Amino acid sequence: MQTWYLIENEADYQKATTRYEEIRETVQGTVENKEKQLLAFLINKYEEQLWEMPEVDPVELIKIRMEEFGYKAADLAKEYGDKGTVSKVLNYKQSLSLTMIRKFSKLLRIPIEALTKEYALQ
Repeated sequence: MQTWYLIENEADYQKATTRYEEIRETVQGTVENKEKQLLAFLINKYEEQLWEMPEVDPVELIKIRMEEFGYKAADLAKEYGDKGTVSKVLNYKQSLSLTMIRKFSKLLRIPIEALTKEYALQ
């Protein structure tokens, strides 16, 4: 069994989630089951820390997370499928669609509720 520590970065997070998936179906009382429980706790704590979102409008929140992950508008367009629409949203010319909210929530690890807040277009 590997020794686990607090998850402090994306690499640790990926390692932990990969291992969790490998041992997800373990039997109660086994060493692997204890490791799974520890990983679930560590993963949850890291995600809680990640999801402490500032009080900003959804577009600004997307921009903040893009910067944190090193993403460009083209990366969001690749996920969504339409560069023009992504550009309009990032420039406050068009509202986020439900599809965008779902995809960007997953890609940028932003709670869906944070992306559904009302904000003004320009």
